[in-house]
Amino acid sequence: MEHAQNLEQARFNMVEQQIRPWEVLDQEVLDLLFVVKREAFVPAAYQALAFADLEIPLAAGATMLAPKIEARLLQELGLKKTDKVLEIGTGSGYMAALLAARADQVTTVEINPELAKTAKANLAQAGVSNVSVETGDGAKGWGKEAYDVIVVSGSLPFLPESLLKQLKVGGRLVAIVGDLPVMEAQLVTCTAEGTYASVNLFETVAAPLQNAPQRDNFRF
Repeated sequence: MEHAQNLEQARFNMVEQQIRPWEVLDQEVLDLLFVVKREAFVPAAYQALAFADLEIPLAAGATMLAPKIEARLLQELGLKKTDKVLEIGTGSGYMAALLAARADQVTTVEINPELAKTAKANLAQAGVSNVSVETGDGAKGWGKEAYDVIVVSGSLPFLPESLLKQLKVGGRLVAIVGDLPVMEAQLVTCTAEGTYASVNLFETVAAPLQNAPQRDNFRF
């Protein structure tokens, strides 16, 4: 029993000390952090750090974003129950579970088969049924469908056009864009066919998305 109490205390502290000070004040998002159990998506070796203010390493150089960043991106997206969501970079499946709780359907794409398998198991264990985990490279987009929401759970040097094209009109995309030492979390809205409005949300640094398209620095 004591362990469960400690867990809840740690979760509460994470919300109050890390997430709320980061201007995450949307009560639905805060409530979700108590419902979707982050510790169920953290590798066993890092259980003690499930609620710490840091990126948790996963297999193959992937990481889980810091809790405050996940929560802030979730808040900025303003998800609706009808939204169809595409996530690039499944990782542990935690962000997909958060997205799924607010949206209609989530398609999440993971390049690493081992991570995809673990994420599938994590989501099943957590009883999340409206996420489909796909194995493949989604760095430049995925399939032909258009989505209401796109989340890139890793940093990109720039946003590829092919990814923006998968946003429906009125659709929102969040990604961490740029190169070290400074990257910007951006919210991009498709305001009309082929027209995008972009807002810089905050400066941060995140592990790069595997196979992220690189700028060609040798144009003449």
